[in-house]
Amino acid sequence: MKLNYFIPVFLVVFAFTSCKNDTKKETPETVEVTSGDEVTQSNSKKPTIGDVAFNDPKMAVVFREYLGLKDALVGTNAAQAGASAARLVTAFATMDEATEASKAAKNIVEASNIEEQRTAFVPLTSAVEAMLDGEIASGTIYKQYCPMAFDNTGASWLSVSSDIMNPYFGDKMLRCGRIDGKIE
Repeated sequence: MKLNYFIPVFLVVFAFTSCKNDTKKETPETVEVTSGDEVTQSNSKKPTIGDVAFNDPKMAVVFREYLGLKDALVGTNAAQAGASAARLVTAFATMDEATEASKAAKNIVEASNIEEQRTAFVPLTSAVEAMLDGEIASGTIYKQYCPMAFDNTGASWLSVSSDIMNPYFGDKMLRCGRIDGKIE
């Protein structure tokens, strides 16, 4: 008896919700969806990754690919790290000042194992950090640091999240690290 009552109610609710008239907004919004972190460009014309908006769309692409590489290292996935580094090399090709960064990314592509990739990630991070100077329109990029990386010499990486996800140890010591600074 109760089932006979719910079926018509369900059909009426379904009919009203599926037939509503969606009107499109007058102002168009461009969205580029990619693997890894999403890069969007809204009506303000500032490309964004997470809560970070960039002045230069080329830098937004570079940083998106950097984050994809970092995430591959966090996941201890050498093949994915190599593919991400190759996309990063392509992104650097559009930028004039990226020769040192491009060289570091090529070293990751050519590395034969995850540990070599992680070693090459250190100078890449420094180069990308230098490229970010004056490129952040709004938001915060976190500079994170693991004091135990590379036999306690330490190493840094960049993230749009304050959560620590260590690319130098991956799942061995995923949360090892601290926020060492902010780029705003």
